[in-house]
Amino acid sequence: MKIIVLVKQVPDKDAILRINKEGTWIEESDLSYEVNESDAYALEEALRLKEKHGGEVIVCSMGPQRVKTTIKDALARGADRAIHIVGDELIHLPPLAAARLIADAIRDEAADLILTGLQSDDYGYAQTGVIVAELLGLPHATIVIEVEKNDGQLRVKRELESGWYQWSSMPLPALLTIQSGINQIRYASLKGIMAAKKKEIREVQPNVAAVGELVHQRLTKVYFPQKSKRTQFLGDGDAKAAAAQLAEKLHTEVRVI
Repeated sequence: MKIIVLVKQVPDKDAILRINKEGTWIEESDLSYEVNESDAYALEEALRLKEKHGGEVIVCSMGPQRVKTTIKDALARGADRAIHIVGDELIHLPPLAAARLIADAIRDEAADLILTGLQSDDYGYAQTGVIVAELLGLPHATIVIEVEKNDGQLRVKRELESGWYQWSSMPLPALLTIQSGINQIRYASLKGIMAAKKKEIREVQPNVAAVGELVHQRLTKVYFPQKSKRTQFLGDGDAKAAAAQLAEKLHTEVRVI
């Protein structure tokens, strides 16, 4: 069973964020980075499926050379080899353009299963994985919290709204986006860290110009919300009038009743 796991390197969740001078994104020069949380759970699920059913786990990540630290961490945890889509300009691509580059890079692998996290911790689009599935012509399921494989079929449990869950069956090959908390993530062992140094990392140089027509969105401004407050006196000392005015504002302005 060949499993590809898509992982993304994102700013450390404990990092202090500052807006860059252009106001278009955060200042990245002094940040530390880590693997995207839900992608880490996807990797762990892939490793467990490999341990149960055999095969290999391939990690695929996209971005500048610093992404190799995330790739090497995945290899140390137990992945067999990696694909690195290299490019400094790739980290801010919108979902459709990013998915096209990823699909082109992994198509020839003909994987039985592709796993990725539900969404990234930086942009949070939750779209790249499902678009990859569409580009590769694969069935897919999202917000997956349990995976079973039997006789070439997948049975997955999905988290829905209001405490509801759904079991779905689908054929292989397929793509799943994994919810955080599906399992207990393992740490890289010293043996795994040493073994990762000998594992293959295949670099892919994408045709970025070819995806220019797929860039249909851009960030124009990033800012921290400004805190403000305003006090308004109602009723002019009349409790009944104040209650009536308050109810009217809750209905027409706040829209909670």
